[in-house]
Amino acid sequence: MKIEKIRTEWMTMEYFAFGKGEKTLVILPGLSIQSVTGAADAIAEAYRSLADMYTIYVFDRRSDIPSHYSVHEMARDTAEAFQALGLKKVCLFGASQGGMMALVIAIEHPELVGKLVLGSSSAHVKDEQYAVLEDWVHLAKAGDRTGLYLAFGREIYPPEVFEQYREMLTAAAKTVTDEDLRRFIILAEGTKGFNVADKLDRIECPVLAIGVFEDSVLDSDATMEIAEKLDIRPDFRLYMYVGFGHAAFDTAPDYRERILRFLEG
Repeated sequence: MKIEKIRTEWMTMEYFAFGKGEKTLVILPGLSIQSVTGAADAIAEAYRSLADMYTIYVFDRRSDIPSHYSVHEMARDTAEAFQALGLKKVCLFGASQGGMMALVIAIEHPELVGKLVLGSSSAHVKDEQYAVLEDWVHLAKAGDRTGLYLAFGREIYPPEVFEQYREMLTAAAKTVTDEDLRRFIILAEGTKGFNVADKLDRIECPVLAIGVFEDSVLDSDATMEIAEKLDIRPDFRLYMYVGFGHAAFDTAPDYRERILRFLEG
């Protein structure tokens, strides 16, 4: 998979694209310990079922991130990348922190988003919902690469999936650089205090929120808060998984099919 770079007056951002469909789907991944571009081939394989109908773009965070970088700033830069590539009225799927960015883009740039899918995300990160990320930040600041990867996997996956991935996560930890840790800390801390709950009524496009009752990272209440704000709208849909953990977007076998049904409905 070829990794591309978009350069604007203010920043540089890596992305990759695959698929051959006439419609456009943009994926904004969640917080990760290492760049999402390293998993480009795996992501393309996971979304292969959508690649005939959509041209799919996956954006990383900007390359030259500042020392303080809020979700709002991440969204601003990503919207700038959309504009630089001429992307408009896209189908936008944001997972976890990527969903927070997607919310900001849909609120502040309605011309860019035609349909919105939110996976295990939040419109308002309360202190208790930031607690897990804070633990990860402490491990990253201590330079505990293995501890960080295992804590990350333990929180986002169901126990049986975590055990299957334990050796892979331990091996991946050995490849984490000091720069990876620096970026992770900044990106994780940028989530603290995020709140657009009082602006959700400004979203103009249809929305699907997908949550998980056993979400150990942001808690299922985060998805339910979005639903409470939007469920009066006829173009809002909600689905809650049971038993798949925060990263249901990786573990639930029908997740992509569920997204596709909403986008094509």
